[in-house]
Amino acid sequence: MSTWIPRSNRSERPAVPAFIPYGRQTITEADIEAVVQVLRGPFLTQGPAVPSFEQAVAQRVQADHAVAVNSATSALHIACLALDLGPGDRLWTTPITFVASANCGRYCGAEVDFIDIDPATGLISLHALEQKLEQAAREGRLPKVLVPVHLCGTSCAMEPIAALARQYGVAVVEDASHAIGGHYQGLPVGDCRHSDITVFSFHPVKIITTGEGGLATTNDPQLAQRMADLRSHGITKEESRFERPAPGPWSYEQQELGFNYRMTDLQAALGISQLQRLELVVTERKRLLEQYRQLLTGLPLRLLEIPKDVSSALHLAVIRLEDPSRAHHRQVFQGLRAAGIGVQLHYSPVHLQPYYRRLGFQEGDFPEAEAYATNAISLPLYPGLSGPEQQRVAAALASLMAA
Repeated sequence: MSTWIPRSNRSERPAVPAFIPYGRQTITEADIEAVVQVLRGPFLTQGPAVPSFEQAVAQRVQADHAVAVNSATSALHIACLALDLGPGDRLWTTPITFVASANCGRYCGAEVDFIDIDPATGLISLHALEQKLEQAAREGRLPKVLVPVHLCGTSCAMEPIAALARQYGVAVVEDASHAIGGHYQGLPVGDCRHSDITVFSFHPVKIITTGEGGLATTNDPQLAQRMADLRSHGITKEESRFERPAPGPWSYEQQELGFNYRMTDLQAALGISQLQRLELVVTERKRLLEQYRQLLTGLPLRLLEIPKDVSSALHLAVIRLEDPSRAHHRQVFQGLRAAGIGVQLHYSPVHLQPYYRRLGFQEGDFPEAEAYATNAISLPLYPGLSGPEQQRVAAALASLMAA
């Protein structure tokens, strides 16, 4: 006969700590209401919300034009097409980025190459860029488009990059997927002072979100028009731009091969609402990074540096372990995951992905990027991350490094 044991005396498994992701969207009641208002209105797509969102972003980053699309990848693609990148041309970017920064060149039929990183910041190395441009000029193999990537929300050194680009006749597309809300030399990332086009991402784990979505800014009206056409099948409905007389008020013309890259009004309404608290979000991310800086003091690691003339949007908090061994990196990474901490690597070097290896890239091509991938870890960072959760991350790191 079994004996009943009072609940208070039963042996119970200890509670498993809640999982901490590396990133998470923040949705407010105002965000929900903004989307609901669109659902109650006459337009779900191709209505007034998208141009309103474009205008709001352009004003916020002090650019003349903005073109919203369904992803930052799409924005990179149409940016390259608007700059007439094509077969026989070359695009350069960094190996430490998401693959889209390179793939956009391949979509256009162009060759892709890379510039190694500065190990202190993870950003494109100015020294490596200058050397590579000099060599490419001698060999007659200059790129048509350069895509510097603002890793973690930290702007690259755009003024000297732009000077080099002008010297060699290279167009510049800033991949600022991580960086809306960031500043360079006191002015907003996205103002295109030092580039032809800047691209933002609004994926859920980015600074602000539209669910999925992207946007390109530019100060060139012709580039803006071309990108706007390309996002919508290459079609225009403006009679003043028609190549042939319009047979009636229903007329439209497809003037080139475009794509269905449009953003919906539902996404744009969410973006407008989120944009209103952009500064608060970035301020919170800065506070959280400073908290990490204090909690991690004394551990054998370092956070990526932020240059003095940059105010980072802080999409990511990336540490680099002092121990350079792959085994240590794997042990710490797996240990954090086992402790319920959703760390990530941003990023594995693009040139070592199988697709790019088949194009001829190999280990040893970009040593600083390859070294980065053996000791970099992205820690959880997002509004709503609590002090005890950050302490848990720091304690887990300390325990793993003491083992």
